[in-house]
Amino acid sequence: MEPEYDVVCIGLTGSGKTSLLSRLCSEATDNIIPTTGFSIKAVPFQNAILNVKELGGADSIKKYWSRYYQGSQGVVFVLDSASSEEDLEVARTELHLALQHPQLCTLPFLILANHQDKPAARSVQEIKKYFELEPLARGKSWILEGSTVDSMDAVKESFGQLIHLLEEQDHETGRI
Repeated sequence: MEPEYDVVCIGLTGSGKTSLLSRLCSEATDNIIPTTGFSIKAVPFQNAILNVKELGGADSIKKYWSRYYQGSQGVVFVLDSASSEEDLEVARTELHLALQHPQLCTLPFLILANHQDKPAARSVQEIKKYFELEPLARGKSWILEGSTVDSMDAVKESFGQLIHLLEEQDHETGRI
C-alpha cells in the first residue's frame, strides 16, 4: 500500500496550478480554464499518492483559502515567475500569509517558480531573494524549485522532494 498524503495547492490565477497538476496526472492541458472554488486530484507518484486539493487563485476565492487548509499535510505554492511586479508582490503576500498560517506553518512547503520558460521569468535565486524566503521560512521545511509544464521530469523531481519531507514528518509524528 502506498502512503497517501493530503496536500493543498495554492497560488494566484494564471500561475499554472491546474496545468502542472493535469500534466502530472497525464491529462490534456489544452482546454484549461481558471479553477473556480477547488478541485481535488489524486496524483500518483512512484512511492506515494498525493491527494492534491487545488484552490482557485482569483481574488473572490482567495479569501476563503484558509477554510480548506484543515487536514493538509503539505503545501504546494505555485507562482508565475514571469508575472508583473504587482502580481509578484501579491503572490509574496499570499505565500507569507500561508507560511504563517496556524494550520500550515508546521507543514512542508513546495514552492514552484513556474513559467521558467518565459523570457520575462525571474530566476529561482531572484524569487528566493524577493520572497524573503530565508528569514521567513527559517526552521520550516521548504523547497523552492523552478518549473515549466514542458519539463515534467523536473516537476516530478520537485514533488519527489516534497514526498520525502512528508515521509519525514510522518515518522516524526508517528513517534509521539
